[in-house]
Amino acid sequence: MSHRFAEDRVVRDERLRGGMSWSLVVKRGNALRLTALGDGANVAVLLFNADQLLDRYNMPDTLKCQHTFRLTTGHICYSDMGHALMSVIGDSTGWIDTVGGVSDRASVTAKHGEGDYQSLRNDWRRNGRDLLLVELGKHGLGRRDLVANLNVFSKISIDADGNMGFDHTHAPAGSTVDLRADANVLVVLAVIPHPLDPNPVYAPVDVQAQVWDCGLAGEDDVCRLSRPENARGLALTARCFCQHGH
Repeated sequence: MSHRFAEDRVVRDERLRGGMSWSLVVKRGNALRLTALGDGANVAVLLFNADQLLDRYNMPDTLKCQHTFRLTTGHICYSDMGHALMSVIGDSTGWIDTVGGVSDRASVTAKHGEGDYQSLRNDWRRNGRDLLLVELGKHGLGRRDLVANLNVFSKISIDADGNMGFDHTHAPAGSTVDLRADANVLVVLAVIPHPLDPNPVYAPVDVQAQVWDCGLAGEDDVCRLSRPENARGLALTARCFCQHGH
């Protein structure tokens, strides 16, 4: 099956409001497309093997085995056990942040001031850590499961002195990222500004989330061919599903 996105292969379509959390299981052979509906969007993402929740995205192993600091088309998100969880089969931005982390209550308050539900109602100032914990709790997970996250639509640079900088022009409205599930994957996300975003206004941007039938990785798959480690990772994961070849 072609890995080119097509509306007629969409099996789920949700608009995610800025400041909300969401979670779902993306079945092997389906992909999650995230689309920025405005400039400056960010989505904090956690990944878990839905069939064995203790097996989750491992940031150090993912970066080390692919000799990279960022993720983009051709890269794979690996688990603690070396399984290919999700592959980046499309990325219009060229950079998914892997090290920036997620905001917490103290950082949001320090940047934007107090803003609780009692005073602001639905516009209250949420933070990424609490949003992710809310979704983790729905699946029997908690604080110990709050591991390193991805930040889709965000780019971090490092200067000569080791300081981290945020590129606020990186992902204009309409930017897309496609993540193919190579296993059955529990995706937990928070639509929340990046913790290094310098915007003084608290204004999380809406995103569109679409699950579409993309098929499994073939011999000509961009992620399989990008590195020999990825070919081995996809083969290891396929064996978990009693399949030969792909």
